[in-house]
Amino acid sequence: MGDAPIRLYMAMSVDGFIAGPDDRAGQELGRGGGRLFNWLDQRMSSGVDGQVYREALATGAVISGRRTFELAGRWQGDHHDGVPIHVLTHHVEADDVPPGSAKFYTDVDACAADAKEAAQGRAVLVHGAGAARALLAAGRLDELELHLVPVLLGGGRRLFESTGLDPVELELVRRLDGSDATHLRYRVVRGGGTRS
Repeated sequence: MGDAPIRLYMAMSVDGFIAGPDDRAGQELGRGGGRLFNWLDQRMSSGVDGQVYREALATGAVISGRRTFELAGRWQGDHHDGVPIHVLTHHVEADDVPPGSAKFYTDVDACAADAKEAAQGRAVLVHGAGAARALLAAGRLDELELHLVPVLLGGGRRLFESTGLDPVELELVRRLDGSDATHLRYRVVRGGGTRS
């Protein structure tokens, strides 16, 4: 793949949850959902977890869903290294000006195109289940980097609820075993090749 991908980065329990029950402001990961990020304790290490974390921070732009953006306190306008933040939303209030380099989008294709251009040849990091679903439905999500954590949360928010899409084939392109997560990278398989 010559073109830098739009890549979802998501920690997930074995039973498919990305947050525990009752995720909300003040309890952003839901009850028990913090367990999904124990592997990040190793992020400064020279091991696999540190490598994966550094790769995420080497991305050139961010696409986020509106809910994730708000739960994260809008990242105070800076997700990492001042890269542009592109926020997918259903509606934009005229007086709601996002902080820093963040910009709201209601059009998925425009959001994806602007993020790729802003990333200047580096991968685009995607945050949030809603953004991932919208990008996937529009044929704009290239890869999924799933940090599979050996826990069953038993409830909460799933990454892919019923999407209404036809089956989407994925090709495993990398597997790294970290200290407390298996990092799986999948390429979205499209008929006739990948979308640029």
